[in-house]
Amino acid sequence: MLRTDVNKLLTESYAAKSDIDGLKEKTAGVAKEESFNVVRMSQAEIQAQLSTVTGEMQKLSGRFDENKYFVEKTLKDSTAETELLKTQMTAMEKQIREIKDKLNALEGDAKQQKESAQDEQAKEADSKAEESGKEAQPNEGKTVKPKTPGDKGQQYEEAYSAYKNKHYKEAREKFEAFIKEFPKDERTDNAYFWVAETYYNEKDFEGAILAYETHLKKYPNSQKAPGALLKQGLSFIEIGDKKTGRVILEQLIDRYPKTKEADLARKQLTNVKKTTTKKKK
Repeated sequence: MLRTDVNKLLTESYAAKSDIDGLKEKTAGVAKEESFNVVRMSQAEIQAQLSTVTGEMQKLSGRFDENKYFVEKTLKDSTAETELLKTQMTAMEKQIREIKDKLNALEGDAKQQKESAQDEQAKEADSKAEESGKEAQPNEGKTVKPKTPGDKGQQYEEAYSAYKNKHYKEAREKFEAFIKEFPKDERTDNAYFWVAETYYNEKDFEGAILAYETHLKKYPNSQKAPGALLKQGLSFIEIGDKKTGRVILEQLIDRYPKTKEADLARKQLTNVKKTTTKKKK
């Protein structure tokens, strides 16, 4: 009977043990599932937060790009203006030196002319004392007649003819004399432009830049303004200042998009970009 009771207890003990093991397995599965659910929820929340942060980052990136564009554009414009002023200063210094040299030469000529004039006056004083009445008529015949409108046209045509014949220095001097004598003439606009062209054809690009700038300031609405902008931009490129040259050519395209000068400016900008790209490679 004792052995039977012991066996019965052992059987019940094994059954209880089996039930406990089964409960452990079920409990462990539930715990794991709950853990997984918690992890999934956490990941979903993290993903949502990442999406929000990504959206904010994109907005900030867009604002940053806009600010960067405006800053670069402002710096570009200010740099172009600074370089233009530097070039103008250099050209002005060069012209001042040339003017000083001309003044020195003129002073020497003036002294010689003064001495010769004094000698001539001394001789004429003697002759006038004897023939004062007779001298009046010849002197009147020698006086220079005031210039007529026809003289203006002739003076301008002579300057333009010298330019066409590639006598650029002579043409420049005649155009400058025309501007000085007839500042309000309708052809004075063109005269300023042709002065700048003489510098450009002589490859004095700094002098050309300054002369074109003078023309553009005095006659901003001139028919030759597109040509002046084109040659000014090309002059900057010739002296190695491609940034300022590009800015001026872009201004030409913006202001006069349908002109042949704008077409030439577009081609020049394409060539400059290709050259820059090759150098970078």
